[in-house]
Amino acid sequence: MTDGYQRFARTGPGKFLVKRLGLPNPVPLRRYRPDQPALPGPAVVGAAKGGRLEEQIRRILGSSGIEVVDTAERPGALVFDATGIDSVDRLRELYDFFHPRIRTIAACGRVVVLGTTPDGSKESIPQRALEGFTRSVGKELKRGATAQLVYTSGDADIESTLRFLLSAKSAYVDAQVIRIGDGTVTRPENWLTPLAGKVALVTGASRGIGASIGDVLARDGAHVVALDIPAQGEELSAVANRIGGSALQLDITAPEAPAQLVDYFRARHGGVDIVVHNAGITRDKTLAKMTEAQWDAVLSVNLAAQLRINDALLDGTLRTDGRIVGVSSIGGIAGNVGQTNYGTSKAGVIGMVNAYAPLLAAQGGTINAVAPGFIETQMTAAMPLTIREAGRRMNSMSQGGLPIDVAETIAWYANPASGGVNGNVVRVCGQSLLGA
Repeated sequence: MTDGYQRFARTGPGKFLVKRLGLPNPVPLRRYRPDQPALPGPAVVGAAKGGRLEEQIRRILGSSGIEVVDTAERPGALVFDATGIDSVDRLRELYDFFHPRIRTIAACGRVVVLGTTPDGSKESIPQRALEGFTRSVGKELKRGATAQLVYTSGDADIESTLRFLLSAKSAYVDAQVIRIGDGTVTRPENWLTPLAGKVALVTGASRGIGASIGDVLARDGAHVVALDIPAQGEELSAVANRIGGSALQLDITAPEAPAQLVDYFRARHGGVDIVVHNAGITRDKTLAKMTEAQWDAVLSVNLAAQLRINDALLDGTLRTDGRIVGVSSIGGIAGNVGQTNYGTSKAGVIGMVNAYAPLLAAQGGTINAVAPGFIETQMTAAMPLTIREAGRRMNSMSQGGLPIDVAETIAWYANPASGGVNGNVVRVCGQSLLGA
């Protein structure tokens, strides 16, 4: 749906009123196109004394086609290796690097801070402090710029994550904390098609976010099996045909659904590499007015069916380096009036990630989740105007996201080079004021 306020804010009278009255100023975000540079300008890289990632950061940026400079009038990114900060006094090194540069960052630029995963020791206190710094910077940045914190441990491979965060693919991901550990990492032969040869299942794929997930995974080289209920068959076929994938009509809540999926993928593809649990429904009512059927339907589709499918596919159908991605919501983090069933199910998706992460890691795979905020879809377009406008403006970017923003984040999780990214829940919400 078109954001009328954003259009008005870009006009002459709109610019005047926005500045005069201090109104939200939603800058059009720079989203990925294969023919454009990763960043709107060169990157400036800094490091605390004793940091262990600076050399790797510079190598990755160079291989990504990003120019690294010592100074720039309008840097496209500020990247700081904070892994060497081992005392509270040394947090001053953050100030020393960012203070003279933060105002100069280009529109839709990127700030990335890299630290060492805190382990609860006294020495890790300043590393935990990086969270407050990064989230605060995210709220100070303007003109579509974002800030992220990446915690690493051991010999974690950061390339896939750094490429994602420093690209326009992460346009609506802001002020997130990402943890990278050890994992099976396979660098793609071509970073433009990292999913070449992979088979992906996307549930709820007939429209909206699900259709966009199918688009992006197919763009990145995967054969996508687009799944939805038979009632959505016509739209589902259109999506599958457009992306060169397959359409599978199936009700995931049916008792026989997990076994049917196992049979399908073993017979047609010899297994599956990527499973995206996107299917979800809402049945909104305040708890006092909610029927048993409304509660049961949401929990069945949004959570219980996913667990049964996981258990079936993990018995040899999901390949050993497979990826499972759940779609949670900021409603599962912060809660929402009239959505006790939905919030419960989406918090359960986060629980699913926490519970399955060790199991997937032992098999060489990963499980993660996205938690979208306000995304422009048919569902949000049907909201009352005041609620819709509040959803759009109550984030650091003062606008709603697009389905492709969720899809790009899922594609990063699915990348074979993201093997160390396991057990994460990343909000795609433009740093919403709701939730953590």
